[in-house]
Amino acid sequence: MSREPALTTTSYAVLGLLAVRPWSTYELARQMDRSLGRIWPRAASKIYEEPKKLVRHGLARAEPGSVGRRPRTVYAITPEGRDALADWLGEPGAGPVLESEQLLKVFFAESGSTADTLATLHAARAWAVERNRDNLAAARAYAAGEGPFPERAAQTMLVGRFLTDYYRLVAEWADWAAAAVERWPEEPRDATADPDQLTETVRRAGWSAAEDGPAPPPAPLAG
Repeated sequence: MSREPALTTTSYAVLGLLAVRPWSTYELARQMDRSLGRIWPRAASKIYEEPKKLVRHGLARAEPGSVGRRPRTVYAITPEGRDALADWLGEPGAGPVLESEQLLKVFFAESGSTADTLATLHAARAWAVERNRDNLAAARAYAAGEGPFPERAAQTMLVGRFLTDYYRLVAEWADWAAAAVERWPEEPRDATADPDQLTETVRRAGWSAAEDGPAPPPAPLAG
């Protein structure tokens, strides 16, 4: 007899959504994309598998429903599911994993051109601005008391602040890096590091050595 696949972080993400309210798989896929897509992106096809897995584990139940004449299945969390979700939340969890094709291209910039690197940095800033549009709209909605699930505003605010600071970080870093790269020669392999900026990087990296205090404010690019 084969064993059921173990629960994954995605399983618990779906379970967390079921703790908010019952959903159909279609609604779950949309909600995963809308509310969790920026912090836990997963393919929609995987989302459709998770509710059934949760049912087999006894953590959710499937209930028949309909949209007009069209039948559908709605999934709801069980008491065992709430206990499992609480147990999962009791563990600290793993930290963020950074994955950026743009950073990878900057890292190997010497094999391309200075123009290539500048284009990548401008694209990084544009990405941050574009991503923050939805983030800003959501923040304004919650501030006006019009966000979805207003009873969860305290929790949503914490994640929203992280995303706000993250997008701003990317945009400000891209501006700083572009200002540095604009001073490079045409061939990036001939570029040299600004010693003042190396010193500033060391200073900024030392924030955690000062009793885990807050990060220092950014310094302007040396002239």
